Amino acid sequence: MDILDLAFMQRALLAALLVGVTAPAIGTYLVQRRQALMGDGLGHVALTGVGLGFLLNSSPVWMATAVCIAGAVVMELIRWYGRTRGDIALAMLFYGGMAGGVMLMNLSDSGSSANLSSYLFGSIATVSQEDIVAICVLAAFVILTTVGLRRQLFAICQDEEFARVTGLPVRMLNLLVAVTAAVTVTVAMRVVGLLLVSALMVIPVAASQQIARSFKATFALAVGIGVTVTVSGTATSYYADVPSGATIVLFAIGLFVLLTALATPLAKRRAGRAAAAAECTLEAPGERTTADDVRV
Repeated sequence: MDILDLAFMQRALLAALLVGVTAPAIGTYLVQRRQALMGDGLGHVALTGVGLGFLLNSSPVWMATAVCIAGAVVMELIRWYGRTRGDIALAMLFYGGMAGGVMLMNLSDSGSSANLSSYLFGSIATVSQEDIVAICVLAAFVILTTVGLRRQLFAICQDEEFARVTGLPVRMLNLLVAVTAAVTVTVAMRVVGLLLVSALMVIPVAASQQIARSFKATFALAVGIGVTVTVSGTATSYYADVPSGATIVLFAIGLFVLLTALATPLAKRRAGRAAAAAECTLEAPGERTTADDVRV
């Protein structure tokens, strides 16, 4: 039977495609801002939303989105005003989110260790039609934000002070990046899991940086790598009967190693071409004058 004949695999592959686009898209900005582990912290917070969804018999995806966005706002407030105690406050937020999720899951009637594992590490078989609707809506928001505001987001990622001088609403844009990252976490949790979602935000970007020479090229290549590893990893997990999240992340690491190995020869080739071009560039002679005549 073809993999596309199965309804749950159709949903899983569509979810994987959307995750492959959204996670590296926002991850490019997070890596540029040196906030590569932000997705990992938000994944801990989102688990409380999942547990709350099971406890209240509501959609875990939408509840996780709401809780994760609230956590992202708190993270930004801590970053603005936390000063020296900010790291302790963030640690308490992250670990409290994980503990709260586990506790709420156990208190709910419909929660179980199997449900918890599927959200922590991803499960292609559990992506429902309701999940697909939520993922499509949330993914549209992430794509519109990361592509539509790419110039403004790039400016604050490069130099916040310069962006502020030019009149950009830096704090609002910083908050938007945090909220977009929170939404991406909930988009990806059904495919790669909350504990591995940060890897999909970071590794494709790090891999693309090995050979890309501009921010635009890094963004496009990272999204391409993300789509490749999520779709191929999801299909492989079905045929090999292995966890989808772990398979996708291992595929991403494999591509990173491959591109890193190719980066050095490519850099040497570019340097050689640049040197050859410099040697071949000759200064054009000026206009000949009578002083240039040779007299005997």
